[in-house]
Amino acid sequence: MFIKQTGRAHRTFLAVAVLFITAAAFRPDSGQASDKGSSGRDHDCGASSSSKENPDLAVATFAGGCFWCMESPFEKLDGVAEVQSGYTGGTQPNPTYDEVSTGATGHFEAVQVRYDPQRITYQQLLDVFWREIDPTDAGGQFADRGSQYRTAIFYHSESQRMLAEESKAALERSGRFKRPIVTEIVRAGPFYPAENYHQDYYCKHPNLYEDYRTRSGRQGFLQREWGLEPQSSTARKSTEEKVKASEDELKQRLTPMQYDVTQCSATERPFANEYWDNKAEGIYVDVVSGEPLFSSRDKFDSGTGWPSFTRPIRQESIVEHEDNSLFMPRTEVRSQGADSHLGHVFPDGPAPTGLRYCINSAALRFIPKERMEEEGYGNLLKLFE
Repeated sequence: MFIKQTGRAHRTFLAVAVLFITAAAFRPDSGQASDKGSSGRDHDCGASSSSKENPDLAVATFAGGCFWCMESPFEKLDGVAEVQSGYTGGTQPNPTYDEVSTGATGHFEAVQVRYDPQRITYQQLLDVFWREIDPTDAGGQFADRGSQYRTAIFYHSESQRMLAEESKAALERSGRFKRPIVTEIVRAGPFYPAENYHQDYYCKHPNLYEDYRTRSGRQGFLQREWGLEPQSSTARKSTEEKVKASEDELKQRLTPMQYDVTQCSATERPFANEYWDNKAEGIYVDVVSGEPLFSSRDKFDSGTGWPSFTRPIRQESIVEHEDNSLFMPRTEVRSQGADSHLGHVFPDGPAPTGLRYCINSAALRFIPKERMEEEGYGNLLKLFE
């Protein structure tokens, strides 16, 4: 990135680099890259590398220019266990920073995010990503120029690819940027952790980091495009503050029935919906966000003509509200992540909970057990052990 490449031929913002010359005192020279390949979590910043051993965590990979600037926004999110800087997308195995900085390896500077999909959704990570970059710049990011600073989303599953494509299309339709969105969406390949001194730079050297983030032009751009509160601050807020797609986007993505149910609290007809008698093993996710909601292991035949479950996969993924719309008290059930109307819960279910979550099929997408790994829900296969 710009501070680290003062003097390279492709650097075009020499005046800015001079302001950061003191940063070199904190960086080992390239000959001290023997710590490469470790997680870099040997300090109080960030998360422990033991998160890699946690099978409940999912992985997301993003390239947004300088990886120093992409760690902080994700690492401060509720539900994110670890963010690691590294290199990906190129052809050279185990590259060093100096090799990647030439632009000849084909690698991007990127961050790999390990997160709990039951606490934060991939769609929410995408929202953070877009608000941290200039997606119209094909030649780098801000003061950092070169192919290694291009932006990209590296998807690990078909579900991630679809959500990434949808989010990119929504940003294009929004008209926020006058120039075309050039961020690539690419299948994830090998990810090579960067040298230790790059990990959690924002936390190790906060003053230098903030100065760089400002003088490189990133902070000013984000404030101009997204408002006075940049995403790096917003990211510190709990993900309980919903990240909802726009009305126009939802109308394009969803069928009329799915939209009416999830956004207008409509109810579909009993015995004439997709999943009321589905007996296959798998999970049911929010049709809007992909958030895991219910398991086939907890599904039962209630005789009502709607999918019925004794409990959600994770209680925190469900929000309950009092509903008096039919002149009788009921308990409405909505999803935590996307605030989708799902249905209602009644105290007349079987053991072990005695509850009946009566859910509209149109609010759900069913993922068969055999496709869960491919779709990015492999961490929930333990439900069927």
